[in-house]
Amino acid sequence: IILYMFLAVSIVCDDYFLPSLEIISECLGLSQDVAGATFMAAGSSAPELVTAFLGAFVTKGDIGVSTILGSAIYNLLGISAACGLFSTVVSRLSCWPLFRDCLVYTISAAAVLAMISDNRIYWYESASLLLIYGCYILILCFDIKINQYLMKKFSPCCTCFTKAMEENAEQQPLVGWREESGPLIRQQSRTDSGIFQDELDYSHLSTSLHGLDEISGDHPNVFTMPEADMKRILWVLSLPIITLLYLTIPDCRRQFWRNWFMVTFLISAAWISAITYVLVWMITIAGETLGIPESVMGLTLLAAGTSVPDTVASVLVARKGNGDMAMSNIVGSNVFDMLCLGIPWFIKTAFINTSGPIEVNSSGLTYTAISLICSVVFIFLAVHLNGWKIDKKLGTICLVLYLVFTVLAILYELGIIGNNPTRVCGN
Repeated sequence: IILYMFLAVSIVCDDYFLPSLEIISECLGLSQDVAGATFMAAGSSAPELVTAFLGAFVTKGDIGVSTILGSAIYNLLGISAACGLFSTVVSRLSCWPLFRDCLVYTISAAAVLAMISDNRIYWYESASLLLIYGCYILILCFDIKINQYLMKKFSPCCTCFTKAMEENAEQQPLVGWREESGPLIRQQSRTDSGIFQDELDYSHLSTSLHGLDEISGDHPNVFTMPEADMKRILWVLSLPIITLLYLTIPDCRRQFWRNWFMVTFLISAAWISAITYVLVWMITIAGETLGIPESVMGLTLLAAGTSVPDTVASVLVARKGNGDMAMSNIVGSNVFDMLCLGIPWFIKTAFINTSGPIEVNSSGLTYTAISLICSVVFIFLAVHLNGWKIDKKLGTICLVLYLVFTVLAILYELGIIGNNPTRVCGN
């Protein structure tokens, strides 16, 4: 069932979620990194939001906090490793999007660390997480102007900004090239981000989805059988999922459903949450069978399970060369995850249980939060030293570091290293 749910998530992301995201970005004039940090992050992080609400209102344990903090390290290092190792192309990255997302996420992680240091969460502390995310959205609204100002200000002392300005100068004539032939879809965009439009006025995702020879026609039906033998076997196995999704989600790649892209986005996000719920359910049963403690489950199996949509979506866009979108989804979804903690905490402390704060039991989460801040700094430095590109070398380094962080976190949580006695339910 776990393997089948993995397959289902990949089909939802590839056939419905990413195409709807692409059309939303075209209509709103978003660059790929802003799209990755907002709509893509919110849609693929829906399972974390569900987990946080379950942890706060149903189980009343640490499962929501440990899952989100554990999945944050997995997102930063594990998904970066997957993008580098499984991508067939080397993706170039821009300086500002990664710096912006890493800075906001470091502030968010530091805020969570300060909150859980006394094992209590008050309403004003959870409200501060919502405020941080609000400021993040505000920055994204003025992202282009901030980027242009910083490039002019720091280009003399930073080579990566200088390169970005040179790319801007080379690509500037291409912006607004459709003014004579028709309406300009994107009035303003950051040209150093890879952007969705290419020379044929079709996005990179559209080109790969449609095929160059099919750009003028409608998208082929999802029930078209692949030609390769291995793909045929996989197609037959996934036919129940394909049929169910076809009947419930409008395919916005087809001309008839193109204007239904927001419906496609919302329903596909709901399907991602439902599939991930089953996935996490099965993983939880496996963990209980093996006798793994709840907090360790959250840091490992559940963290990876709830981040499956992020992994699939990031790897898919990285394989198409959209590095900025992949990295912004990785870090941006972590910022959204901090909001996922803030919303249920705020609702519970401000409206439901106003008499006292929420108790957070596991002291091992402090180690995890510190590890998060370290891993954010590492990702930024690693990408900088790697020449602002995602390749197999960066993927290997991220994988090794993720394994080191995870092993240390488990040892600390189990009380093997450090002074952290393991708590069991009921004690």
